[in-house]
Amino acid sequence: MAGDVTFENAEKRNDAIGTDDAVLMRQCDVDLHRASGPGGQKRNKTSSAVRLRHRPSGLMAAAVESRSQHENRARALKRLRRTMALDCRFPVDVADYVPGEVLASCITKDQKLHVGRRDHRMNVVIAELLDLIHAVDGRVSEAADILGVTTSNLVGLIKSETKMLAHVNELRRKVGSKPLR
Repeated sequence: MAGDVTFENAEKRNDAIGTDDAVLMRQCDVDLHRASGPGGQKRNKTSSAVRLRHRPSGLMAAAVESRSQHENRARALKRLRRTMALDCRFPVDVADYVPGEVLASCITKDQKLHVGRRDHRMNVVIAELLDLIHAVDGRVSEAADILGVTTSNLVGLIKSETKMLAHVNELRRKVGSKPLR
């Protein structure tokens, strides 16, 4: 698990990732501040930049792009969910592994892992896939076999998310494997 990030288990992490915005916001400390940069006088006069700190995990996310505090809050929540998915690892017992409900719902009847980039389930899927890939020391083909999908299907999903690809390649580098391309 990364740094001092704390969740009791992967299920609690996945619940936090998949919860609705209002529930997740109640778990966060919100810091509003003025953003610098382009945007004219309005940007410098309003506290539209948002920084969130998730109290249970200690993870942080921020957004400053918009002059709208509401838009920045939504972006920061989205980034916080992605950070949870990418940075919080939990051990997986490969011998007894059964995909979680969300990941299992993304495996089609013809044994394809299908989840779109904008699908609200994507962050939970990323988190669980990274847990499994860590458990098999970066061997993507072994992870695909465990899931019952093709290696090319799993690699395609990994490559569709640049930060996920970077995490997998960093793990593969640490264990002496070639990076995915």
